[in-house]
Amino acid sequence: MGDIFEEIVRIRSEGDSAALATVIKTKGSTPREEGSKMLIRSDGTILGSIGGGTLEDQVCQEAMDVIREARQKLLHFNLTGEEITEDGMLCGGNMDILVEPILAQPNLYIFGAGHVSFSISKIAKMAGFKVVVIDDRAEFANKNRFPEADEIVAEDFSKVFSKLKINRSSYIIIVTRGHKFDEEVLEWAVRSEANYVGMIGSRKKKEAVFSNLQSKGISKELLESVHVPIGLDIHAETPEEIAVSIMAEV
Repeated sequence: MGDIFEEIVRIRSEGDSAALATVIKTKGSTPREEGSKMLIRSDGTILGSIGGGTLEDQVCQEAMDVIREARQKLLHFNLTGEEITEDGMLCGGNMDILVEPILAQPNLYIFGAGHVSFSISKIAKMAGFKVVVIDDRAEFANKNRFPEADEIVAEDFSKVFSKLKINRSSYIIIVTRGHKFDEEVLEWAVRSEANYVGMIGSRKKKEAVFSNLQSKGISKELLESVHVPIGLDIHAETPEEIAVSIMAEV
């Protein structure tokens, strides 16, 4: 059992997802007792067992839906059915199996360490994100200003990109101190696998930045996935209000 929970920790830390199947109720003769568990990884491989044969095959199929939909399912199996006995499972009882999604911890990458980022970091941490703050100014990107951040990187933006592991559980917020840096980060971010990319700025800024990036070969379709102006329109004015609007959209 310990191996399963260790694997769950590893999977989440690497930004992947899985499903955990647990036998929660049995009646009669069943291949596994209550409490038995099986972990189904996103690639279909498994760890542990809840009975083998057709039973596990069906649970694995359902687990893929659980992972995709991020919603648990309660499955009931009658082991006296013909489709079971034909596969050699001679048990004659019933089993209820709960299949729960194991979701990757979402990672929030905040490019820029100004006033808005200060508030975003606090809200994101309360919402359960792993928070990474990135800025090329060490006097802004430090633990004194961002005590709740999981990681702080004080380095030129262009040197950071290759060091970050971006996947579908990643969210990128671009709020640097100027258009030049925003555009530099966006050029990289829009090509990543991030689930969300948002950039602060006006619609006029959006047109200018998008035009520049299209001239560099980035498609219009790809750029249309970027949230800019970033955040929900709640008429935010203060850094705190802007942070709320951004995290509400995320």
